[in-house]
Amino acid sequence: MRCTRISYTELPGTSALFGDYLNHFERTAPFYPHDPHDRESLRRSAASVRTADDRRQHLAAILRRTNGETAALAQLELPDTVAVVTGQQVGLFSGPAYTIYKALTAVRLARHLTESGVRAVPVFWLATEDHDLAEIDHAWTFDSRQQPLKLSAQAAGQPNQPVGGIEITASPIDELAESLRGFLYGDEVLGLVEECYQPGRTFGQAFRELLQRLLAGYGLIFFDPLDPAIRALAAPFLADAYRRREELLARLIERGKQLQLAGYHSQVLVEPGSSLFFQLENGRRVRIPAGAEIADPATLSPNALLRPVMQDSLLPTAAYVGGPAEIAYFAQSQVLYQELLGRMPLAVPRAGFTLLDERARNLMARFAIPIHDCFHGETRLKERISARLIPETLEITFEDVTSEVRNSIDRLYRELHAFDPTLGASLTRSRSRILYQLDKNRRKAAREALRRDQRVDASASHLSQLVFPEKHLQERLYTILPFLARHGFDLIDTLYENVQPGCLDHTLLAI
Repeated sequence: MRCTRISYTELPGTSALFGDYLNHFERTAPFYPHDPHDRESLRRSAASVRTADDRRQHLAAILRRTNGETAALAQLELPDTVAVVTGQQVGLFSGPAYTIYKALTAVRLARHLTESGVRAVPVFWLATEDHDLAEIDHAWTFDSRQQPLKLSAQAAGQPNQPVGGIEITASPIDELAESLRGFLYGDEVLGLVEECYQPGRTFGQAFRELLQRLLAGYGLIFFDPLDPAIRALAAPFLADAYRRREELLARLIERGKQLQLAGYHSQVLVEPGSSLFFQLENGRRVRIPAGAEIADPATLSPNALLRPVMQDSLLPTAAYVGGPAEIAYFAQSQVLYQELLGRMPLAVPRAGFTLLDERARNLMARFAIPIHDCFHGETRLKERISARLIPETLEITFEDVTSEVRNSIDRLYRELHAFDPTLGASLTRSRSRILYQLDKNRRKAAREALRRDQRVDASASHLSQLVFPEKHLQERLYTILPFLARHGFDLIDTLYENVQPGCLDHTLLAI
């Protein structure tokens, strides 16, 4: 097993705000109260948490209904215990692999805090209130040939229904079984999934069951905001926020302007007339008409900016583990934290991994392929590899001839331009065509070299589909299941061991 760290800014799609949060915090300090590079930030955040003992006990009693009696819940009841929280949409078959990376980061950070003298427990917030079924009713896997495959479930939901409560009427178990055929641990993984995705279960239930089984022994507390008892506990906070909605909206609009002036963009567009709330009505999550009065605040459902604030009004949160978009959300949510809680947790980037099997690692080593070369599509990757397959003497000859031609034409241009500028301009156009033809022949030679090594051609396809499938980062597309089927359930422990508190880089992990 080998690992290499690379900066998130070297990955495609990294926003300027997230990049500066990681590498130039001073630029983003007006939007975040805690510096992720400061070793004392987490302890200061933990020290700011205050939760009444009776409220802790009430919350723990509610959470036991879905978590059972656990050591972590017993810890949560104790005075001064803080939470390290993370969360994710309840996607089919655990959603993208980074779901697991988030959970393991929260566990690692909670243990790190506890070992340093601050008692902490990890909490996983199930995003069951989200109502976009199209975002969670599918999962991506791959087969033994490294070909991506999208699996979709059928569901018995109605428009705008919170996804956590939607029943799965047909899981793509057979398709998953076919994709995992040929993997050493495929049958074990399939058996686990079949136990979790039994007929009649909802997306929320099946997702939680799968994560509880995959992460057994790590002490995670699972938190479902659709639980009526949780909603009742959150009602006073939501009532206060709804009463102050116009004031809060104005603060968010002003924050959007501040972000724009600083050179960033808002993750969530907020403008006059926007709402921070939905309402749960007849099993659906619907928009609230402007100025409407709410008889029962327990029916209120917060939007993406208010949701973490509600979460931390219920939990003694010292740190929230999030992905790049969530960390960027916090730059807007900070004004809500200030107004409604008077505190805000440390925003901790989750661990990120690109997993490399032996075949991919060997190819990258053989041809000195940096990870960046994998982010431009399979065709470009093959071209880069094929260029390295040209015999060294032929490559040198191409370079020498190209250099000689360029220098000779430049010398001719100077004399021709002095004789007649129009003839010089004509030669400039001819120069481009000549150099283009030389490069074209060089690329032809490279393709012929690649054709002669079809095994490398297949390996290039394997590498591309593993690292950047469907033009997405691996961790953002594939579920963790095919990796477990290929490498075994011990992979979870390997990942945990490679989560390093305080490390703000992405990890290439060869397994």
